Amino acid sequence: MPVLRQARLVLPDGLVENGWLCTEGERIAALGGPQQLPPPGPDGGQYNLSGHYVVPGFVDMHVHGGGGGAFSSGRVEEARNAVAFHLSHGTTTIMASTVTGALADLERYIAELAELVEDGVLAGIHLEGPFIARSRCGAHDPNLLRDPEPAAVRRLVKAGRGAVRMVTLAPELEHGLEATGLLADAGVIAAFGHTDATYAEANHAIARGARVATHVFNAMRPVHHREPGPVTAALEQEEVFVEIVNDGMHVHPSVVHLVYAAAGAHRIALITDAMEAAGSPDGRYPLGPLTVEVSGGAVRVAGTDTLAGSTLTMDNALRNTVLSVGVPIEQAAVSASLTPARALGLADRIGTLETGKYADLVVLDDDLRVVAVMRRGRWVHGMGATAHVPAVTL
Repeated sequence: MPVLRQARLVLPDGLVENGWLCTEGERIAALGGPQQLPPPGPDGGQYNLSGHYVVPGFVDMHVHGGGGGAFSSGRVEEARNAVAFHLSHGTTTIMASTVTGALADLERYIAELAELVEDGVLAGIHLEGPFIARSRCGAHDPNLLRDPEPAAVRRLVKAGRGAVRMVTLAPELEHGLEATGLLADAGVIAAFGHTDATYAEANHAIARGARVATHVFNAMRPVHHREPGPVTAALEQEEVFVEIVNDGMHVHPSVVHLVYAAAGAHRIALITDAMEAAGSPDGRYPLGPLTVEVSGGAVRVAGTDTLAGSTLTMDNALRNTVLSVGVPIEQAAVSASLTPARALGLADRIGTLETGKYADLVVLDDDLRVVAVMRRGRWVHGMGATAHVPAVTL
């Protein structure tokens, strides 16, 4: 029973100074503050954290790759490399996002990724495209976009054998509202993004079951004082979770601050939207069928100013939220862990430091940089860990 002592435990309602936490097997067995004595824990080791923060393991519900691996490559080892890279930055639960492609190619990628979901390496699959608006396609090949006809939507969901957990679509497309309802009825999260939807159209999608706004503000009709658009609809509706890419480039810190004031940490999910170049040098990289250029950490479609994903990691997203936006660490941790866990229906197992939940946690120093990562009660980074990514059950 490993025991972590002298820690600053980050809980949703505040910090516990000089706290302790012990694990048993895959789960958190107990935790407390200085007024309580932890169990001796001689069998699993004692870890004096010297005042470091302990936050719940990060949950990234929108990421395309990293560490030189892409989820849309069709190669399982690349996907495993991407998972290992983000795990070293504290992401203990990760959902693989695909990019727009031909239906046959997407079926193949989904089937390959489904194996990793079944093995417990991935929490699920997110389809970003091809059911999105040409006018807001961003880094998606406009020639491969299509209307979300029910047959096409069912075809891709079926390819995942239950692993497809979320689909982003533009609700203003001909079959957009029908597809939204179809997905919601099938237990798949319907997200609206890469969309030119009006305020009314977005609200219709929410009424049909849409529950996530994909990287809010980005690739989305902007707010106008006479046409509020999908951003305002998302922020108004309590049942909608809003994703934010907080890398300082996708959304200005002042706007992130505004979103926190409007929606609160309990509805904001920090995401990376990272692609394979995360953790790699600047240069040219593939993103699905397109080529992107990475310079100074910014990713753009080659030869354009269009942002194309990011090189962000979840630890940097949390740090930016605390240091650049001014959100208290306990609220930033909610957005990095609990909120996406709630969006994915996993909050009963992960997302907070809580007795009985899985022992997924990240140790951060005073500068909010990763010191160690534990997944399911095993150190997978720092504390003498190996790079092995354990299979788990969600």
